Amino acid sequence: MNRVYNFSAGPSMLPLPVLEQAANEMVCYGTSGMSVMEMSHRSPDYEAIIKEAEALLRKLMNIPDNYKVLFLQGGASTQFSAVPMNLIKRTGKADYAVSGQFSGKAFKEAQKMGYDVKCIATTKDDNFDHVPTITRDMIRPDAAYLHICFNNTIYGTKYGYIPDTGDIPLVADLSSCIISEPIDVSKFGVIYAGAQKNMAPAGMTLVIVREDLLDYAEETMPTMLEWKTMAENDSMYNTPPCYPIYIAKLVYEWILSLGGLEKMKEMNVAKANLLYNYLDSQDYYFAPVKKDSRSLMNVTFVTGDADLDKKFASEAAKAGLKNLKGHRSVGGMRASIYNAMPYAGVEALIAFMKDFAANNPKA
Repeated sequence: MNRVYNFSAGPSMLPLPVLEQAANEMVCYGTSGMSVMEMSHRSPDYEAIIKEAEALLRKLMNIPDNYKVLFLQGGASTQFSAVPMNLIKRTGKADYAVSGQFSGKAFKEAQKMGYDVKCIATTKDDNFDHVPTITRDMIRPDAAYLHICFNNTIYGTKYGYIPDTGDIPLVADLSSCIISEPIDVSKFGVIYAGAQKNMAPAGMTLVIVREDLLDYAEETMPTMLEWKTMAENDSMYNTPPCYPIYIAKLVYEWILSLGGLEKMKEMNVAKANLLYNYLDSQDYYFAPVKKDSRSLMNVTFVTGDADLDKKFASEAAKAGLKNLKGHRSVGGMRASIYNAMPYAGVEALIAFMKDFAANNPKA
């Protein structure tokens, strides 16, 4: 088997044990006589899968009983519209912090829909090299919610703290850091995340929403975007993304078998520290993100020469280190080291970085 180290920001690599189990169960799941891909979502076999997936996630993230767990479709980007349509009627206005591309898109989507939304903090003028500092007094006292993107995939930044919003619900896009470390769910009103970075193949979107926030949906909003409808139907108002939910279940089992999110954080910190320590120890590569905002999941770096950056990504791919090219909007390199990336993958990357620097001196 010739598997590469896949540093893609998403869809990203999945744990090998999960892929192997899915392969073993591809043709026949349990005693069902069929693949999960073929099952009716109303069948007892599939209902058991989705219920177990929710139970495992609740255990993994220690989700309080007064929160609903929804397995939806449409990607996290669909929630840019769903969030205001489900919540803004509480007060008629909402606040946003813009710390990168996706939080910016969420803000623009709410603006596009004609809502009274305000950007209360942004680091755009600093090329998003850190996350903003948000204090309670910055938030409008009658805001329906504050929206943030907790980890910024493109720029490689992450909130090292959970903003104190008082009684105002905090809504967070956790797409690129979900289940990578423990997080206090009770400090959030809503958490949402696309699955394709740390949890499952593309196609599933997770929403975790506090029950008291389910009664504010716009009367005219599309039913498919209404969280309350999805909650009342146990994520099966329509056919859910059955196979990604099944893979997510396997991923949850895998993390729990390793020791849960405390162990996962330990492993992720070790990988990130290894790479950041190397970056900080030399002067060929430069990490643009301020140290107090560095992401554990997405590590960005540059050589300072666009042609060298391009050559680096190309030669790395030939060496079995795939998808290290930075996002087209920022250039450079980006190593996404999600849960499934082994420590050995980061070691291999650093060895390549050393060889590349030695063989490609700067002018």
